[in-house]
Amino acid sequence: MLTKRTFLELDRRQFLSKIMPACALTCFGLGSTVALGQDAEESTPLEDVHKFDEEFGRKLTYRQYFVARYGEFIQLAKALEKELGEEKTIQFLKEYTTEKMLQYGKSHASKSPDNGFHTYTDTFRDPERYKNTATMEIIEDTERAFELKVTECLWATSFLDADAGEIGYASVCYGDYAWAEGFNPKIGLIRDKTLMQGHGYCNHRYILKV
Repeated sequence: MLTKRTFLELDRRQFLSKIMPACALTCFGLGSTVALGQDAEESTPLEDVHKFDEEFGRKLTYRQYFVARYGEFIQLAKALEKELGEEKTIQFLKEYTTEKMLQYGKSHASKSPDNGFHTYTDTFRDPERYKNTATMEIIEDTERAFELKVTECLWATSFLDADAGEIGYASVCYGDYAWAEGFNPKIGLIRDKTLMQGHGYCNHRYILKV
């Protein structure tokens, strides 16, 4: 059983690499939920499937999937807040998220045609990519600036419904800055409103630095 003393004796890197679960930590980066409906409806029968890999037979809505996906993580984060305090827990989450999403951004760039500004913002132009997980509109789209207004977000809904908005911001929204930087250090994110923090919308504005 992990005690408070055990946690306090861990250094930062041990904590981030061994204690925090490797869950998906970005609003828009890790699109594993995008194909949720397709996976449920278009699974291909395989021969000699191990019993562990047989279909579970339960179809979930996107909302139910998010609750199942993040529920245990939220419980763990709240338990850590009780042991370590809110401030220290949130700081650890932000550091973990930053490290995770920097690497994700670099991986994203390596799998893209190039790491240019337009290539990065193309991620948000596909109307199918987030149709079941977010409601957004493009406010500005130029060679050096790209702004999104997000009025609905299933990540925010899931964390806020669990009374875990600060946890959600630290472990999801905070990674958006590092994702852009990892893809291209010249791409910056300016944002002062997020649904996760209780605002009416998120104002993601990506800029190409001079």
